[in-house]
Amino acid sequence: MPGAHPIPLTAAQLDAPGIRHGFFTRQGGVSSGVYTSLNGGTGSNDNPDDVGENRARMVAVLGIPAHNLMVPYQIHSADALTLDIPWPLHKRPRCDGLATATRGIGLGVTGADCGMILFADSEAQVIGACHAGWKGALTGILEHTLVAMEKLGASRPAIRAVLGPTIGPASYEVGAEFVARFKAADASYASFFAPSLRQGHSMFDLPAFIEMRLRNAAVGSFINLALDTYADPERFFSYRRSVHRNEPDYGRLISAIALV
Repeated sequence: MPGAHPIPLTAAQLDAPGIRHGFFTRQGGVSSGVYTSLNGGTGSNDNPDDVGENRARMVAVLGIPAHNLMVPYQIHSADALTLDIPWPLHKRPRCDGLATATRGIGLGVTGADCGMILFADSEAQVIGACHAGWKGALTGILEHTLVAMEKLGASRPAIRAVLGPTIGPASYEVGAEFVARFKAADASYASFFAPSLRQGHSMFDLPAFIEMRLRNAAVGSFINLALDTYADPERFFSYRRSVHRNEPDYGRLISAIALV
């Protein structure tokens, strides 16, 4: 079968005995068309069998039992949950952050421009993952994921966080009402916006905003892989790019971390 061995991006900061992770690209799967090829999104209109095969390939890379990759039903919330046993696919919780200390479980989040952040406290053997679009980042999903990890024994100064492929500041144009929402929350957030070539619009730096929130939350370390989903169609899916191209749908990337 084509692309039988997806090779995810990794970050040395998350490498540790007993922990495996990957920021999967769109390469190495079986999907076709706009979903080519490693689409991990069950919420897309892709063939469910193809998505299932794609996820099976990701699970094989992570080295965890089949069906143990836990990906929540993401709702752009600030809700983060802990888990100690796998849930059935049809009972996915609605949340945007996960944490576990249970061996054999993988935590995954999907994205196609939004931030996907993986966390690990290697000493405590506690891992986390969260999906942070602008709304989740603004309302607290990053901080709540850290709290969920602490409930399982993680120490915040020991937690390492890595931001995977995310829409970059040169690609994320927003309107005046978007900027106003951030300024209303905190006037200092104006620093995350730069003038756009289009009048009345600005460019938003979501990765820098995510970094600021995590550093202010006193996470042990933070790394941004600095990969722009919009600007790299060969490797990454992008919701915004699909809209600009008038495509009927878009694939979803998966970033995942597991205790093995």
